[in-house]
Amino acid sequence: MARQSRPGVATVLLYHILRAVLRVPVGVFFRQVEVIGRENVADEGARAVLLCGNHPNSLLDPLLIIVTSPREVRFAAKDVLFKTWPMRMLLRGVGAVPVQRRMDHGNVNNSLMFDAMSQVLAGGGAMGIFPEGLSHDEAQLQKLKTGAARIALETGHKHDQLVDVVPVGLTYIHPKRFRSRVVVWYGAPIEVGETWRDAFLRDDRAAARKLTEEIDTALRELTVNAEDWDTARVLNAVRRLYQPQGIQLWQRVELARRFNAAYPQVKDFKDVQAMLTRVRAYLVRLRELDLDDKDVLRRMGNWEIAGKCALCVLDAVVWAPLALPGLLLQGPVALLIGVLGSKLSPRKDVIATTKLMMGLALVPLLHLCLITVVAWLANWRWAALLAVLLPLSGYAALRALETGVRVWEMLQKAGKILILQQELRTLRAERDALQADVERLVDKYRPADMELLFARPSPPEN
Repeated sequence: MARQSRPGVATVLLYHILRAVLRVPVGVFFRQVEVIGRENVADEGARAVLLCGNHPNSLLDPLLIIVTSPREVRFAAKDVLFKTWPMRMLLRGVGAVPVQRRMDHGNVNNSLMFDAMSQVLAGGGAMGIFPEGLSHDEAQLQKLKTGAARIALETGHKHDQLVDVVPVGLTYIHPKRFRSRVVVWYGAPIEVGETWRDAFLRDDRAAARKLTEEIDTALRELTVNAEDWDTARVLNAVRRLYQPQGIQLWQRVELARRFNAAYPQVKDFKDVQAMLTRVRAYLVRLRELDLDDKDVLRRMGNWEIAGKCALCVLDAVVWAPLALPGLLLQGPVALLIGVLGSKLSPRKDVIATTKLMMGLALVPLLHLCLITVVAWLANWRWAALLAVLLPLSGYAALRALETGVRVWEMLQKAGKILILQQELRTLRAERDALQADVERLVDKYRPADMELLFARPSPPEN
């Protein structure tokens, strides 16, 4: 079995250092990163792995795979990015493979790009790729290109190397929002071995198409795919009506995926249409009252709300001494990033990436300027102390702000509950009826072989 040279110790060490550093901005940008299925990625040295992800959020997609994968992952990057030394150092640090693109160089032979990526796999390494091609903000997976399949097949053919093609589903709860949540789901590997090698020898194009179809199927099993955003919005409401409280984030994502996958088969049934019409009317009424489904579901009394607010205020008071400098010094930068992030983004699918990149550039620059000023006006000891306090103060400010937002939202909801008592009683009755209807239709149309994600609560005895 052919083997290529592996990265040197210095390169591997630099990769792990950069990955550890990148986990910090990822942990700040996202409130929660839930990772499922890491065990589906073979251990380092066991076999080559080609990670195939969906591509809904530009640069954040490869970044999340790099920081969550159990092994080193390399991605292809257009060669023009390597021209500036900061990007060259970063890209080489994470093991990026430079490739030429037709839009940058005109007529380019794609086989050279495939060969460069295949060399990584030939040495038993792990390569990441997004078969959709360009990032997008559509409600469903776009048509996959055959490049990923060709790389896996040609690696097996030319280098006699077994390749695991591992689908990676990335689901962002709010793709453009700071402090949102994301699920990274590593699916079961597609083993590209002797059988695929024979198929490639018989007809390379047909084999590439067939493997691409399998990758597409696997990715759809890990991602939420709706016909359009309006359908996604309505089916998300159906999902909330059906799910019990307290389930995990990945279960909510999987439930949303199942509803969207089943919808095309049942959407023309009269009872389903009637239920969806009522759900749409329910959503319209919520919007008119400036409420959401959680407000209707929430049944907290005034004393419970007051207690929760008091705990949040206490939490904010504890963090206030550290948070105040962070708010004063770093708050304007955060506000600037929030305002300009959307305006400077060329497309909707790169808004989050733009915000993250602005934060990575502006926040360290601000810290460096402040530390330099203190070192010049005072001495290096005070500058060193400031270097430690600035990140802590930034975290404290973020914690205090989130706590303050929670208090404000609870007080705002408490006021609405007090004012809209009659409307909420009507909406709760409608919600209870809709929930029963959704559960009945799910029981009616759910495939008999589909395993339940969770046990439904037993109905109360009469």
